[in-house]
Amino acid sequence: MNTSEVAKLLGVSASTIQRWVKQLELPMERNERGHYHFNNEDIDLLKNIQTQIQNGTLLQEIAPVQEKKIRKGTVKGAPETNAELERLYTIVSELEAKVNSKADSVASYQLLQHRREIEDLQSQVLDLTKKVESLQSQLYESKITTPPEKPLVFEQGKLNRKKKNFVSSLFGFLG
Repeated sequence: MNTSEVAKLLGVSASTIQRWVKQLELPMERNERGHYHFNNEDIDLLKNIQTQIQNGTLLQEIAPVQEKKIRKGTVKGAPETNAELERLYTIVSELEAKVNSKADSVASYQLLQHRREIEDLQSQVLDLTKKVESLQSQLYESKITTPPEKPLVFEQGKLNRKKKNFVSSLFGFLG
């Protein structure tokens, strides 16, 4: 059975099965693509682990399998000697170091880039704050220095009546 089938059988996710196998260093068979292949004995072992976890045992407390069986799987052109294995291990270790170094440098570059962007945004915010404060002070000063304008009111009706009264009083003796 493959990982997905065992996960369905036990009612857990495939990643849970993979985590159990890795953390407990279970000696599972792998196929030519490196995927786990579980036989009935392996499934019984996983059921036992699941029972222990359901009973409150932490995964770290579960004793790893003492008897390690040899992983079966097809590895074409497998190295025959320990020297070749050591050489491959050294190459893999060097590649991992290079990948980690590259990842670190990429992360550092991205952090610096984000820092620059944040500093630019902070500068823009400061500029906008200064402009807003300047506009607010100009508005405040304009309200203080200019007296409020009095509305223009034309009282022509009164002027006309006064003129009429004055004119009629001057020429009133005629009428």
